[in-house]
Amino acid sequence: MPLSPIDIHNKEFTKAFRGYAEDEVNEFLDQIIKDYEILLREKKEVDKQLEMSLEQARHFSSLEETLQKSIVVAQEAADEVRRNSQKEAKLIVKEAEKNADRIVNDALTKARKVTIEIDELKKQSKVFRNRFKMLVEAQLDLLNADDWDHLLQYDIDLTEIQASVDEAQESEDI
Repeated sequence: MPLSPIDIHNKEFTKAFRGYAEDEVNEFLDQIIKDYEILLREKKEVDKQLEMSLEQARHFSSLEETLQKSIVVAQEAADEVRRNSQKEAKLIVKEAEKNADRIVNDALTKARKVTIEIDELKKQSKVFRNRFKMLVEAQLDLLNADDWDHLLQYDIDLTEIQASVDEAQESEDI
């Protein structure tokens, strides 16, 4: 156990013949006591400062650990957000592809229907054209027939027609 200033002060030396000068020894011991007290006070202050520094070091160490954990959590959160964003992007792309396929299929179906309708209209127009052509040809045949020439040979007077109508009415009245 280290000496205290009181231990130094209370120390008694045995007296011997022709020993050291007692006043000089006491004066020197007093100086040692003062210096030793100063050193002890400085040591206490250094110990306090050391304790405060250690406390700050523990605080900063704790703070550093917390910051490192926060960084790790932030990195994990960023990774999770990135993964979720990629998943969502894939879902959006799949949905868009499905919609595009549906739109293309609908367009192809409509195009097929329109093509079928066009073919049907072409057939109907051919049938109509043939019928119309036959009708026109029949009418032309009628116009080209000799009956028209025969009708033109008739020369009927209006008075003869009136007389025929009157006769027909009289015969009905009877």
